[in-house]
Amino acid sequence: MMEQPTGWRKSRYSSNNTACVEVGALADGAAVRDTKDRAAGFFVADRGQWSAFVSAVKAGRFER
Repeated sequence: MMEQPTGWRKSRYSSNNTACVEVGALADGAAVRDTKDRAAGFFVADRGQWSAFVSAVKAGRFER
């Protein structure tokens, strides 16, 4: 059985916006799901993948 994520949360900057993603904690990484379609499931990233993603976001690699 797959580990279930805990502590789902979305950015406080998204306020009442429904076009968001939520992040849940896993023992060795994170899970991500669509806020408006939680029943669709989630994808997982291990600790290294999640760290690389967060670093890229902070470095502005995904700015429009």
